[in-house]
Amino acid sequence: MPQKIFLGTDHAGFKLKGEIEKYLLGQGFNVKDMGAHSLDSDDDYVDFVVLVAKKVAEDPDKNKGIILGGSGQGEAIAANKIKGIRAAVYYGGKAEIIKLSRLHNNANILSLGARFLSKEEALDAVKIWMETGFSNEDRHIRRIKKINNIKQ
Repeated sequence: MPQKIFLGTDHAGFKLKGEIEKYLLGQGFNVKDMGAHSLDSDDDYVDFVVLVAKKVAEDPDKNKGIILGGSGQGEAIAANKIKGIRAAVYYGGKAEIIKLSRLHNNANILSLGARFLSKEEALDAVKIWMETGFSNEDRHIRRIKKINNIKQ
């Protein structure tokens, strides 16, 4: 079980974040809510997503993060700016993509598009993501190492 699950969102995913937090706590996970802590339609996802990403990056093999926004796209882009983070986006469709983000990419942050998912779809996505581990196959390890070594 991961050391901690960090959650973060802006106004677009605020309500859904609460549902995800209840679900994770009910499953026995250690959950830390990085915000937003109140509904504010003028807040910026970057402020909360970066807090999550930095916490996950402290121990990216143990810590996990779930971030939410309208589409999940900008949130993942912001999170992926932090070294050691591999954020994958899900906003509906085949759940196989959620499994592959863990099996092949060892994604340590799941970015959910709150405006495209029902509560049930989001909770199913979280369940699948949390239950799926990294394959540890040599080819995937090699690829992740290459990603980690990219310099700007």
